[in-house]
Amino acid sequence: MSLELKVMAEMKDAMKAKDEALLRGLRAIKAEIIKAKTEPGANGEISEDTEMKLLQKLVKSRKDSLEIYQQQNRPDLAQKETEEIAVIERFLPKQLTEAELKEAVTAIISSVGASGPQDMGKVMGTATKQLAGKADGKAVAAVVKELLSK
Repeated sequence: MSLELKVMAEMKDAMKAKDEALLRGLRAIKAEIIKAKTEPGANGEISEDTEMKLLQKLVKSRKDSLEIYQQQNRPDLAQKETEEIAVIERFLPKQLTEAELKEAVTAIISSVGASGPQDMGKVMGTATKQLAGKADGKAVAAVVKELLSK
């Protein structure tokens, strides 16, 4: 079942349950899917990989907004962003824990043959491909930096 069909099915349930937070998150996902399908060259279809990238982009933008709202002392808006993040993350693959992330990055470092901070680009290139959808880019970069500076 494609992401779009899953979202549509859940939207029906959310409407019946009058769950505004769930509905807001699902509508955001649906809007991004429609936008991606209508882009030039998409031919009305998007791949699973593109779907994951869309979801990650949505989560990242909401996390950025959440951070700003917290700095501006706006708990009402921060709450909405938190709710939408939870809805969107339900459609993403399970995220790696910090220990799993360190283990994966350590394996990548040894396979690439990196020896210090100067090799961060090589490691990040491989890590972002292998860990796409499983870990946040900022978290990966932080772990890579930490492990290469030892």
